[in-house]
Amino acid sequence: MTTQTTQFDAIVIGSGVTGGWAAKELTEKGLKVLMLDRGRMVEHVQDYVGEHKKPWEVPYRNKPLRDLYADEYEVQSKQYAFDETTRHFYNNDKKNPYANPNGFTWFRAGVVGGKSLLWGRQVYRWSDLDFEANKKDGHGVDWPIRYNDIEPWYSYVEKFVGVSGQAEGLPQLPDSVFQKPMNMNVVEKHVKGKMAETFDDRMMTIGRVAVQTEPKNGRGECHYCGPCHRGCSAGAYFSTQSSTLPAARATGNLTLVSDAVVEGIDYDPATKRASGVRVIDANSLQKTRYTSKLVFVCASTIGSTQILMNSKSEAFPTGLANRSDSLGRYLMDHTYATGAMGFFMGFEDKIDFGNRPNGIYIPRFQNVNGQEKEYLRGYNYQGGAMRPGLMGQAMNTPGFGADFKHSLRTPGPWMMYLGGFGECLPNKDNRMVLLENKKDRFGIPQIKFDFTWGKNEDMIREDIMKEGEAILTAAGAVGVRSFNSTGLAGESIHEMGTARMGRDPNTSVLNGWNQAHDVPNLFVTDGAAMASASCVNPSLTFMALTARAVDYAVKQLQQGYI
Repeated sequence: MTTQTTQFDAIVIGSGVTGGWAAKELTEKGLKVLMLDRGRMVEHVQDYVGEHKKPWEVPYRNKPLRDLYADEYEVQSKQYAFDETTRHFYNNDKKNPYANPNGFTWFRAGVVGGKSLLWGRQVYRWSDLDFEANKKDGHGVDWPIRYNDIEPWYSYVEKFVGVSGQAEGLPQLPDSVFQKPMNMNVVEKHVKGKMAETFDDRMMTIGRVAVQTEPKNGRGECHYCGPCHRGCSAGAYFSTQSSTLPAARATGNLTLVSDAVVEGIDYDPATKRASGVRVIDANSLQKTRYTSKLVFVCASTIGSTQILMNSKSEAFPTGLANRSDSLGRYLMDHTYATGAMGFFMGFEDKIDFGNRPNGIYIPRFQNVNGQEKEYLRGYNYQGGAMRPGLMGQAMNTPGFGADFKHSLRTPGPWMMYLGGFGECLPNKDNRMVLLENKKDRFGIPQIKFDFTWGKNEDMIREDIMKEGEAILTAAGAVGVRSFNSTGLAGESIHEMGTARMGRDPNTSVLNGWNQAHDVPNLFVTDGAAMASASCVNPSLTFMALTARAVDYAVKQLQQGYI
């Protein structure tokens, strides 16, 4: 193994939404930073090879390549954004497998920037309804922070990210620093109005999305070309490539190494600090060890915990910073693919224009003012109204000849769907483990998942269907039906937990600053740190926690505590 003699002030492992933020904040505070990512390099604009391809230009007319997908992309090909315009961004499951893909759906990017290039960009603040839930109902450990602790950091990251949305003044969904909201279409406005007439406990707003509607920070505004996950040359949508990476590079303090698979983190028992990061080159398999004063682990919920669990020593025989035996446990995700849909008549003279990278949002309304339902916590709805595309209509409409062709010039009827995201309770037995006898091509133990949806999640799904039907029916929809594809955990791509924050070192891995209880110079700021799941999309909270943790870590370093 080669030891890198250059001493960095900080090492950031991972380059997604949290790794990008950690690198930006650390470099702007004057630290020399090494960013490591196991994926290949993707440069902004020039490597968005599928961005504006016309349908007839896409290889294989964008049809699924059944043998290739089944053999090399068994998991990734199930993700909504995966196709021939984005396949180059994704993990190759054959080259980088995990032990039981039928036990948990682990969607992974295989490039610098990670899932910041592929995410749905929905960004919402959590509230004390979320941060206080564990303490109130006894499921999980008490969060060591509250909304007031993170509120200024939400504002801080939102001003840089660029969040489009509408202020609503809801205590369970605090407002962000907004750019102008995107518009609802005619049917969504109709449903919003009917909801206001019918229900006094729920409302609809436009989604809050990390897509700029006003140019700022050298990034353009959205021009509704889509699909966003192919890449955004205008930089309207937030990604590492468009936003945090240029900011970090501009300082002159960043060293970025791609194709760098982190094997583990070394621990020095004399100083009680993380002393080095062991890296394997993904192409040559050469091993290198880098050293630094701070280590920020931002490799995604599961990736970060895999690194920590594989960082074993005499002091930490079950994984770095794991004296609590919490590492790998309390894995969470949101319930997914449950909701209702229906059709709306009378709007046939209206049609959408452009590709709006957003939908509608119905904030949580159950168990908001105290325990009301037979289940704990709650859910939100995301969705939208649309008219089926002409191609889909042609494939499902019988007929032939000139009259048939002319009939296809008009889209089908308007339909609307509401998909619920339900909260998952923290459960010690929902976990990931490393299989020492089953290793990947780098010699790193593969991951195996043990996860089961609980009774509480099942009851939430039932209510999502029931209330979704009620909302659409009250709005005048016809042919209303509910749907429930229970599916595997991981499908919402909101995995959290496995290295949770907490007040007590005996029951948690991290303190209220995302700092390891047992290793003062080690910080974990991605989804692994979450002590509960809320029902709210988590990425904005990840980013705010990261910026807050960097501020704390640098001050601790400057004062000689680290």
